[in-house]
Amino acid sequence: MRILGIDPALGTTGWGLIDVHGHQSTFVAGGVIRTNAKHTHPERLKTIHDDILEIIETYRPDEVAVEEVFVNSNARTSLLLGQARGICLLVPSLCGLTVGEYTPTAIKKAIVGTGKATKEQVQHMVKVLLPTSGFVTLDTSDALGVALCHAHISRYEKNIAKQKIS
Repeated sequence: MRILGIDPALGTTGWGLIDVHGHQSTFVAGGVIRTNAKHTHPERLKTIHDDILEIIETYRPDEVAVEEVFVNSNARTSLLLGQARGICLLVPSLCGLTVGEYTPTAIKKAIVGTGKATKEQVQHMVKVLLPTSGFVTLDTSDALGVALCHAHISRYEKNIAKQKIS
């Protein structure tokens, strides 16, 4: 199964792809979608839309996982970030893909073992779990962490469903 993880933001949206075979996850690709702060807000959202669509068309993930955004004390910032996240949810949905959503705490707990891990700790564990990923930015490692979290949780949920059927 191929999973696309997305760490939404208006300025730099991180993305990362992993292939999962049983309990083994391997790095496929990753990067950031950068928007130009000088562009209008709709143009920036369009950039995120177009780039996510291109990533999906290029890499053909089976499922997508998106991080739930941290609510900022600044309402305007939270609204803008929420709109960027909406694009990150909409594009895969329009492509017919299943989209999972995970809180930052759940992602950190799944990857590092504690929900209070720092971004640097997540980055370190992503490098340990996906050694071929090489150097990745914090935004990319966060996105790969989202994908890994989805792989762990969806595998667990599938096992539980199998037990209920038996």
